[in-house]
Amino acid sequence: MVDGGLAEGTDPVADRGRAGGAAVISARRTPDDLRGEVAIVTGASRGLGLLLARELARQGCPLVICARDSAELDRAAAQLREAGAEVTAVACDVTDEATPSRLVQTALERHGRLDIVISNAGIIQVGPVQQASPEHFEAALDTMALAPARLALAALPVMHGQRHGRIVTIASIGGKLSVPHLLPYSTAKFAAVGFSEGLRAELGRGPVTVTTVVPGLMRTGSHLQARFTGQAGKEFTWFSLGASLPVVSMDAERAARQIIEAVRGRKDRLCTAAACRSRPSLIDPAAASGRSVRMRPISHKQPKSSLGQER
Repeated sequence: MVDGGLAEGTDPVADRGRAGGAAVISARRTPDDLRGEVAIVTGASRGLGLLLARELARQGCPLVICARDSAELDRAAAQLREAGAEVTAVACDVTDEATPSRLVQTALERHGRLDIVISNAGIIQVGPVQQASPEHFEAALDTMALAPARLALAALPVMHGQRHGRIVTIASIGGKLSVPHLLPYSTAKFAAVGFSEGLRAELGRGPVTVTTVVPGLMRTGSHLQARFTGQAGKEFTWFSLGASLPVVSMDAERAARQIIEAVRGRKDRLCTAAACRSRPSLIDPAAASGRSVRMRPISHKQPKSSLGQER
């Protein structure tokens, strides 16, 4: 012992500094309470969008949800209300340039604020590049790259004004690893990732933060909403198999919980487990092995052709 009763080698100032630093780190890692935070979710009539809306409702968030199909959207809103959610449903097309301001204004008129924006609406077009047209790429970019950018830009002034906000972009493993036979989708998702990560870098740690979500294949039934070109039956077979097998796809409810936890923690990015282990061989076994792979279709529903629609 030394004078003052302190053990040798201790430094009260340094100890206080370390304790303060630990407290700051702990505070940063503590997820926020989302109760009362008003959230917009696009593409929320089914699939991951509906599950994200449901998870936000469990957190106590008033919701503004949107999708193109008004009947499907009304059913989703009814399900959420039955579970106790406060929901405003807006039937709209996210590619319409007037939609972002309409959604933001709806949130402000109903709740007086806007705290969370989740851009989830998307389309999936499956087929060889020889069958792709410029219109396929334009539709994908408009829905999954420009629409999230427009909505973020419309929400930013409100969020900056209230000095609080969270912008969330649901991208895809297809925005990190371009996938054969999904070129319009991957092109749009790469653009979405670029915008979202660049916006996060510019805005930093707040008061408005951005989270980029990179999920892998999820069991949402998206293969039933996809559009197929070329040999539609064969394209449907490989895509539906990858989108429904537990080995290579993730349970969508689990993914929704992880995403909302990332939003609560203001994480800059989230890569779901399925996305982190995805490889081209998991997405297209025939292409990876270099030989023919025979697979049975897992659904009797006829594949659609041409352009896709919201997840």
